Amino acid sequence: MFTVLNDFNWNTKQETLIIGCFKNLDTKLNGLLENLDEKLNGQLSLLIQEGEIDFNNKSVNSIYTLGRLGPKKLVIVGLGEEENFNQDNARDTFGSVFKSLKGNKDTISILIESFTNKSLDVFNISRIFAEAFSMASYEFTGYKTKNNEEKSNFNEIIVYSELECNKVKSSLETGYIFGQATNSARNLVNIPSNLLTPSDIALYAKGLANQYDMSIEILEKDMLNQMGMGAFLAVNQGSSEPAKMIVIKYQGREDWEEVIGLIGKGVTFDTGGYSVKSKEGIVGMKSDMAGAAAVLGTLEIIGRTRPKQNVLVVIPTTDNLIGPNSFKPDDVITSMCGKTIEVLNTDAEGRLVLADAITYAKRQGAQFIIDVGTLTGGVITALGYEMTGAMTNNGKFFKQVLGASYNSGEPIWRLPITEKDKERVRNSRIADLNNSPGGAGHAIMGGAFLGEFAEETPWVHLDIAGTAVAYKPTDLNALGGTGVMVRTLAFLVNEFSTNVFNEESSMSLIN
Repeated sequence: MFTVLNDFNWNTKQETLIIGCFKNLDTKLNGLLENLDEKLNGQLSLLIQEGEIDFNNKSVNSIYTLGRLGPKKLVIVGLGEEENFNQDNARDTFGSVFKSLKGNKDTISILIESFTNKSLDVFNISRIFAEAFSMASYEFTGYKTKNNEEKSNFNEIIVYSELECNKVKSSLETGYIFGQATNSARNLVNIPSNLLTPSDIALYAKGLANQYDMSIEILEKDMLNQMGMGAFLAVNQGSSEPAKMIVIKYQGREDWEEVIGLIGKGVTFDTGGYSVKSKEGIVGMKSDMAGAAAVLGTLEIIGRTRPKQNVLVVIPTTDNLIGPNSFKPDDVITSMCGKTIEVLNTDAEGRLVLADAITYAKRQGAQFIIDVGTLTGGVITALGYEMTGAMTNNGKFFKQVLGASYNSGEPIWRLPITEKDKERVRNSRIADLNNSPGGAGHAIMGGAFLGEFAEETPWVHLDIAGTAVAYKPTDLNALGGTGVMVRTLAFLVNEFSTNVFNEESSMSLIN
């Protein structure tokens, strides 16, 4: 896919060459443009003067060289003010470029140094370039019997760099892995629930684990009963599809210790149960397994990059349907850890399946836990569709997650859990907890409920109800599943493998 070369020559025959240009051009870039303008007999200066080319952020300007240069077409990309150009700008800019080249079947080339500044070196920008290429080129073709839409299919991407080719290529390959794994998660989210049952997710997970030499165990319904997972199984009572708990272990260290647990909500379709959703609200509920998709996408990156970190993935998967055996409001159920729960809302099912998964992950040795799920409409009311909501019981651990989200360009915002919030989920006349204290602070109530099961284990809850699906296309996303949190979790695992687990920092987080 990627070829990295040191020697760039304006006379080299190629189809399309991409160049980045800041609005406040520095000396080096002026030299590049001056050289290009000379080759084009002053035509570049004329186009700039006439306003046909501008250097505002994400402007994509195409010029045909008409045989005066080796490249047939130049794509001059405006980057805006140099001091404002960062990782997020770079991703969106590259996404915009690739969207503009959609349908191109030819080789493309890029002068990668022209996109660097003081905060983004060649290796960072190369990783982001390849990641954006993969994500912006994604399409879910669906199930139409005829699909004549033209697709991008670049034969090759040539990257010109002044630095060591192997290191640049390694950065490109890493970015491409991150983008492809995000696309894998998008595919899962986009598949309709009749074609992606809990059994199908288990089969997919098994294939992934076998491909990357990870251990996997599928806990079937009988075993879940024996383990006392009453919260998880209550959600499954109305379904003809048996619930499954998917457990995958990646051991990147010699001993099974210092384990980070990733838990993904895998509700393949959510009717709301007897607290049934509206006809508008029920459409799109195939995406209620986006948390499971996120951790499976993360596993793909882990499998391909092999970090020195132990990772436990737990995916509770079921659907939430209405049937003669469905659980009901006013039921009392008993969770795996023994805490009893009064059910006030069967549409608050995600926290029930995650509760038992958190308990199980702790018993399997997870010292740090992140759960990911499309948990509440309340988080959309609070934060909209661009920001993932987060809650935690450990500020230092959350800081690690926040740093990973910054590196991935997947923003998160911490919501508080106060003692009064905890009191609300503990407020039941007949049980230890209730699963839905009301609409006020709904997103926080979901997190507060899960915190009762995380207890003292450092834990972060990520509510992706607003960010799991794109309802309008962007520079990086097509309509449908976004694969959100795949790259954040992968960055976090990598960070843990290199920085977190020394004796001092490990003990400060756990204690």
